[in-house]
Amino acid sequence: MGHGGDVVRELTADHDEVKDYFGQLRTATDGDRRRELADLLTIELVRHSVAEEEYLYPAVREHLDGGDRIADKEIADHSRAEKLLKELEQLDPAGAEFASRVDELRIEVLAHIKDEEENLFPALRHNCPQSDLDDLGDSIRRAKKLAPTRPHPGSPSTPPANKLLAPGLGLVDRARDLVTGRGRTT
Repeated sequence: MGHGGDVVRELTADHDEVKDYFGQLRTATDGDRRRELADLLTIELVRHSVAEEEYLYPAVREHLDGGDRIADKEIADHSRAEKLLKELEQLDPAGAEFASRVDELRIEVLAHIKDEEENLFPALRHNCPQSDLDDLGDSIRRAKKLAPTRPHPGSPSTPPANKLLAPGLGLVDRARDLVTGRGRTT
């Protein structure tokens, strides 16, 4: 969850974890293992998305030409992924519909990752002072610790409402996860 480094290094490490979970999901055949991996993927994606929406996208709006348009597009990408994650929660992990939804999510998320890593992150490195990138990395790590672990598609995606609501949702989600054992690897 927390990798260290500036915002680009932190988020790129998150992307690598997400890609690994997708790879494991593609080869998992046992329904229980598929559910476990889907839960871990969901936890990582939700925390990552919430942290980006709280800190990265406001910085994009501030530092990049066309930042509002870029941030709005990234938030729309998150919204589509979050709806797919919510649908996955309801599906039988041994079923064909689950596999189909995972593939749809994988295509959506990997396109988002590619766009961030090839376009957004280089633009940030070019237009943002390193000290700001370092501070953003710290903010992202703190936000992920408090972020929800389950999809909440109806939640606000922009400050200040998201920064006020996310910690409370995160607390409830982590309590549910503790009681159910969700997110613990075997």
